[in-house]
Amino acid sequence: MNIVCLDLEGVLVPEIWIAFAEASGIPELKRTTRDEPDYDKLMRWRIGILKEHGLGLKEIQDTIAKIDPMPGAKEFLDELRSLTQVIIISDTFSQFAGPLMKKLGMPTIFCNTLEVAENGEITGFKMRCEQSKLTTVRALQSIGFETIASGDSHNDLGMIQASKAGFLFRSTEQIKADHPELPAFETYEELMEAIKKALD
Repeated sequence: MNIVCLDLEGVLVPEIWIAFAEASGIPELKRTTRDEPDYDKLMRWRIGILKEHGLGLKEIQDTIAKIDPMPGAKEFLDELRSLTQVIIISDTFSQFAGPLMKKLGMPTIFCNTLEVAENGEITGFKMRCEQSKLTTVRALQSIGFETIASGDSHNDLGMIQASKAGFLFRSTEQIKADHPELPAFETYEELMEAIKKALD
């Protein structure tokens, strides 16, 4: 029994924080998990910047409403879901992911939750579990699934390496250089081909 585990941002949709950095004119917010392996550190830093600029959940959601999936992402996902079970495992937050899931045809997503004050200020975040992607893949394996995983960032490496087949997708040159053992693809066609082979 196979299940494909995909990252969300950078794989199916553009990076939310980069889009918000551009919309808000705060270039520091362009920093993502491609640059910072420590997600906890990254999020605390982001929350500090939001507080400093008086920005909250509404402003980020207004940006997300304008984000569309990457060209070809929904078609790729539709085809993949016609072949096998698919789950999106993301370190994003349910308050961000909702509108994007509608545009992707409501696939299953496991993600985290933001702590938001009544005035809309983001005060913290609650991770679903530690090392959420790797932990989720191991849990799926423990109930009889063979996992196939793909992602683009440092926080995807655990689930990619722990799976029976794992692929980098549109990753950075640095991550690709650090992990030459992982097949790396740039197009959905290439990724689909590799997943199909792994499903056989």
